[in-house]
Parts: sequence; C-alpha cells; structure tokens
Amino acid sequence: MKTLTEYLSFNTKTRVAFVNLTPQIRNLVKKSAIKEGLCLINAMHISASVFINDNESGLHKDYERWLERLAPHEPTEQYDHNKTGEDNADAHLKRQIMGREVVVAITNGELDFGPWEQIFYGEFDGMRPKRVLVKIIGE
Repeated sequence: MKTLTEYLSFNTKTRVAFVNLTPQIRNLVKKSAIKEGLCLINAMHISASVFINDNESGLHKDYERWLERLAPHEPTEQYDHNKTGEDNADAHLKRQIMGREVVVAITNGELDFGPWEQIFYGEFDGMRPKRVLVKIIGE
C-alpha cells in the first residue's frame, strides 16, 4: 500500500471564507501515483470545515447567510464559550454543521466525484494561519 500525506496552509483575508480545494487535491492525487484508494481531506482546526458541494457563488452566499442565522457572530456575549476571552463560539457551531472532513474515492487515478461535486475549505474564524490535512492511501 502507498500513502501520501500533505498539509495545505491557509490564512484567509476575511473571517468567513470558502476556498475550492479541488485543483490542489487533484494535483496531490496525481503526485501520489495511487490508482485505486481513498483521499481524506481534514480541517485541522475546530473553527474550520471541509465539505463537498457545488462550486456556485450564490450557494456560497446562501451558506454564509444560513449559517449566520443559525449561529450569529454577534452579540458575542450570547455564548458561554466567549466568556473565556474568545469571540469565536459561533465559528465552532458553524464548523459542527458543515463537518470536519471528507473522504473521496480514487478510481483510475482520479477523484471519483458525482456531477458538480467539488471539495471546499470553509473558514469561520479566519485571518490567522490554519491547516488542512490531506492523506491519500491505496495502490
């Protein structure tokens, strides 16, 4: 069995952002030379997410509005977590909804997606360095 482990680094310019990881992941699958296997993409921070969906800007705006309605950032004092000196309780809740990681099958050396599927990094407490783990295993 072969493996490849890589870390992607991010420091978004905004508090909330969605970054399409698909081109980077495709390049890593190619680099791995794995023809049949699995690719795990994992947000390594508890205020960020990795998820699969359509690469459509209106959908991303909808996500941002929907998540903000579910877990508004302000007023920050509404959250017990923020009484510790943090101001990111909403980001933890948003991450819980959007998910921690995805696993994508690799078939014939390619990500085996359904129509329109793309891999995204969701940032909910940005403007500081964060990482995403990519682990590819297979033959």
